[in-house]
Amino acid sequence: MNNNIPKSFEIPFFDHGKSLISTIRNSSRRRSQNIFYFIFKKIKNIFLYRVTFFCPINSLRVLMHKWRGIHIGKGVYIAQQVVLDNAYPEYIYIGDYVGINQGSTILVHTNIRSHFRGLISPSVQPVKIYEYALVGINSTILPGVIIGKYAVISAGSVVNRNVSDFTLVQGNPAKKVIKFEHLLTNKI
Repeated sequence: MNNNIPKSFEIPFFDHGKSLISTIRNSSRRRSQNIFYFIFKKIKNIFLYRVTFFCPINSLRVLMHKWRGIHIGKGVYIAQQVVLDNAYPEYIYIGDYVGINQGSTILVHTNIRSHFRGLISPSVQPVKIYEYALVGINSTILPGVIIGKYAVISAGSVVNRNVSDFTLVQGNPAKKVIKFEHLLTNKI
């Protein structure tokens, strides 16, 4: 997996202006991007996200997610109706032979209004899913989480902290069920 993963950073509280133009201006300035490039990138990202959501062919879904900026290894399966952060897709890193099942969500940012100041910080935090991990159906991975090699996220889990290699987690919040490295050692 890419070792040049960017660091987490804080973003301003939800600051959309009163008009679409001021919102676009604020967002492009925050990302240090030319306003026209920002608009093009945003429209491309939304279009590709919508197409991938229902695309029936895995190889096309993976390719379009790569075009969105998501870092994806080889042999990855991303099911239909998977939500991969729409605002900062370039902060998602998926290793080789990972499986992400239908209805799952991976978020890398939290953008909230200022009345939550002191409770939650608006930020962007990369999510890394290492080789051979499996994300069960309808699971959610929150910003800043690292999923280890061969880790299994049980269906419907909400992962708000790192998951070690060869570990099965489940629940909301996800908790360790079993460490199973010894069960696979001879088979890997």
